[in-house]
Amino acid sequence: MRVFVAGGTGAVGRRLVPQLVARGHEVTATTTTEGKLGLLALLGASAVVMDGLDAAAVGEAVAAARPEAIVSEMTALSPEHAGKLNLLRSGRYFEATNRLRGEGTDHLAAAAEAVGGCHLVAQSVAISNTTRHGGPVKTEDDPLEVTGVEAVRHLEEVVVAAGGAAVRYGALYGAGSNDDHIRLLRKRMFPVIGGGVGHMSLVHVDDAAAATVLAVEQKATGVFNIVDDEPAAVADWLPYLARCVGARPPHRIPAWLARALAGETMVAMMTRGRGFSNAKAKRELGWQPLHRSWRQGFAEFEGTA
Repeated sequence: MRVFVAGGTGAVGRRLVPQLVARGHEVTATTTTEGKLGLLALLGASAVVMDGLDAAAVGEAVAAARPEAIVSEMTALSPEHAGKLNLLRSGRYFEATNRLRGEGTDHLAAAAEAVGGCHLVAQSVAISNTTRHGGPVKTEDDPLEVTGVEAVRHLEEVVVAAGGAAVRYGALYGAGSNDDHIRLLRKRMFPVIGGGVGHMSLVHVDDAAAATVLAVEQKATGVFNIVDDEPAAVADWLPYLARCVGARPPHRIPAWLARALAGETMVAMMTRGRGFSNAKAKRELGWQPLHRSWRQGFAEFEGTA
């Protein structure tokens, strides 16, 4: 197929593009800066500079590529867009990304319709669900409470209404996708809040890309949690990651202090968050993560300190 990847140089995009190319697809991929066009060419894609918040630019780029499928991997989490990750100001860090989830998704959906209604797949979020309703592991049918929830809900509604698929990635790691977290861990600036009993779901970036390829090729519809097999308490996975990257154990701070410093969202994730089930993605997409657990995946960091 002809596949248009918006955000081809992001954490998932730069792993997704070569997987699509290897499976015989003709890929056009976008970046926001001319300096990254060469990277996309090396990955095997036709490269285009595009601002996802510019409706006209999105429409022109999609029309020129004439895709049969569009994949949105648009984020604004690189240092040049969001600055360095600061857990005390996480809301500001995600502001531009949430605009892309909202306005950017609208632009891509409109462009997809304009070229004949090609299939749409978009990156969503399944890191930690802080809803108080339901059981300890959340499915796609459970109420969703995540960081930037309004933007995430908008994205999923638009994509599903267009007959496409929203792929909800867990917390990404591997291949440079979690360098900010590792940097903070090494500086002991990524603490465990409260007892760290809140759970999160994680996924290796290559497994996230592989699931996205399946969603594209199968013209999947609906919402899919793309996470590994083992939702993990923060008190378990964060110290383990620190050990694997050669960092000292993370500090532990009480919830009341963290709430004053970092806000309710971070406290909720670390103290009452719940992970996600990947059963639907396995059943309907035939997806199987190569890194079934973060324990296995984090071990690959050992010796890289």
